Amino acid sequence: GLDTFRSRQKLNEIIQHYKESQKTGLDLKFFDGENLEFETLKSNLGAVSMFGEKKLFILRNVFANQGLKEQFLESFKKRKSDAETIVFYEEKAILAADKLLQFIKKNGQVQNFKILNRYQLKGWLNKELSKRKIKAEQFVLEKLVNYVGSDLWRLSNEVDKLASYGKERITVAGIDILVKPNIEPEIFKTIDAIASKDKKQAIELIYRHLEKGETAVRLFSMINYQFRNLLVLKSENGRTNHLDMHPYVIQKTSFQARKFSLEELKKIYQKIFEADLNIKTGRLSAETALDLLVAEI
Repeated sequence: GLDTFRSRQKLNEIIQHYKESQKTGLDLKFFDGENLEFETLKSNLGAVSMFGEKKLFILRNVFANQGLKEQFLESFKKRKSDAETIVFYEEKAILAADKLLQFIKKNGQVQNFKILNRYQLKGWLNKELSKRKIKAEQFVLEKLVNYVGSDLWRLSNEVDKLASYGKERITVAGIDILVKPNIEPEIFKTIDAIASKDKKQAIELIYRHLEKGETAVRLFSMINYQFRNLLVLKSENGRTNHLDMHPYVIQKTSFQARKFSLEELKKIYQKIFEADLNIKTGRLSAETALDLLVAEI
């Protein structure tokens, strides 16, 4: 599955269990399935264990190797052996009708690690906080998900960082200081429309984001983040070497910054601050605040 964070955790659990259950663990082997020749795998399977231990073979991304899949199926339909455990570790989605997948389902176990939805992400975060003995309100977790999205590798790192900063509790203030929101390439088009005072296109693009499943709160966070970048770049008069920004963001932001004066950006950022306050205090929904922000700009 695509959620490599949780699938890697599971793989590590299997490996750890193997090491604990065997005396030496010397019969643990890793193979790159994309470039693996079946004869290499076959010779390793046929080798006698020096200490009589069970073998554990980790085959990574075999499903991209059609020739290996066909030879493996042909050989293992006839093979009866409990001398080894074979783990197929796949980082991509696999078609349900795939013959090798069907064979593994029939003769072994399959676990699918799909990308977590927003509700599942908050559940996952609650478990991670519990492990670290850290607390956070649900609206704080919502903000963290809005900023980071479904990347558990990054979410885990951000939680560690926030836990070190907040000691016993993660706060909104900590997130604002330490966590940078993801910014999708498409958001630049929306900012361009706002910069060009093309309110009709800006609103259309915003609702296109929403139709794709983006939440209004996260969309507002990205717009907030990008206008903050614009204000920083404009204030620095093109000096970017010391800025902690991705080169792509600097390139796109520098181009957009030419369309605004420094005073315009300060006024817009003030409006964004006021809209953010209205959302947090419940005076306006995020959708309404976005509409009004574009109309006022």
